[in-house]
Amino acid sequence: MTPDLECLTLTKRFGDTLAVDEVSFDVPRGSFFSILGPSGCGKTTVMRMIAGFLEPTSGDIRIRGRSVLDTPPNKRPVNMVFQHLALFPMMNIADNIGYGLRRAGLPRDQIARKVDEALDRIGLPGIGQRKVDELSGGQKQRVAIARCMVLEPEVLLLDEPLGALDLKLRERMKVELKSLQAAFDTTFVYITHDQSEALVMSDHIAVMNEGRFEQVGSGQDLYYRPATAFVAGFVGDSNRWPGQVERVEGDALILRTDSGLILRGDRHDRALSPGDRAEIFVRPEAIRIAPSAEDLAGFDNRLSGTVTSLLFNGADSRILVKDAGSTEEIAVNLPQSGEFAHLARGAQVHIGWAAAQGNCFAAGAA
Repeated sequence: MTPDLECLTLTKRFGDTLAVDEVSFDVPRGSFFSILGPSGCGKTTVMRMIAGFLEPTSGDIRIRGRSVLDTPPNKRPVNMVFQHLALFPMMNIADNIGYGLRRAGLPRDQIARKVDEALDRIGLPGIGQRKVDELSGGQKQRVAIARCMVLEPEVLLLDEPLGALDLKLRERMKVELKSLQAAFDTTFVYITHDQSEALVMSDHIAVMNEGRFEQVGSGQDLYYRPATAFVAGFVGDSNRWPGQVERVEGDALILRTDSGLILRGDRHDRALSPGDRAEIFVRPEAIRIAPSAEDLAGFDNRLSGTVTSLLFNGADSRILVKDAGSTEEIAVNLPQSGEFAHLARGAQVHIGWAAAQGNCFAAGAA
């Protein structure tokens, strides 16, 4: 099946600045695709080129197999939801949703029917006569999406639409957006700097950095099998140690970290060899806490240390541990069983993890 969206070696320069550097990707029909990256990485520039607000320096943009480079924004089969929703306060909800349909010249009865169908799909039936300022933030978000979806775009572009919402509403809207995408069965292309948004909602995610895509894959791929040091450090939380490779043993390498630890990790970068500078990344939840060193006998990496901080966050609580021979603190998630809930600053603990949980990359690649 032809993808809904294809970007082929898409490049954008602003004078001497290379904002987007030969980015290529495709978005399968009916999927939720996110572009995730830090501010200034080029993700908004990609979005604006797809929408037609910016002209690429080179490359092609195809929607369902047809190039749209020569198609003006108002003629492209896409629509866009911005961070600031720009609902019209002088109009009621029905008029807001039907605005684009009126501009297209549809009959009044057809507009009314499409507006009612859209309100049903977003779970807000019967509110057409209400004013914008009578809605909650989440309801306004859904109305903004409905206003786009009644025009039946082949691709809906969403430019950090949750950024202006408070934390609790943002968490709820992650689930609602995914549900809305399924209800409309339309391809969503979403940009964000918030990794949680991308991981929760997306079928596929592209991690962008300095104008290029570092990795494209599912949330599980990016989290558990990062392809680069940047992805390992940007997606999720990780302990990160730079150091020097002491030796290589098959798929594993032994790293002497700058902080004084000897760690064994998985050699993701096959070019690494003894003497090379490298970095190892280990997730806090991959590290096990045990009451004694004997309980960690099966782990490749075993350390004893002192708890320097307890970071309480309910089910996501963790401790920071400092090994006697190191200058760094190690973040360790507390098990949800509550077995170690009593730990406090100054407690002595034993921690360990398998070599396969440590992703190693050449230093300076992030």
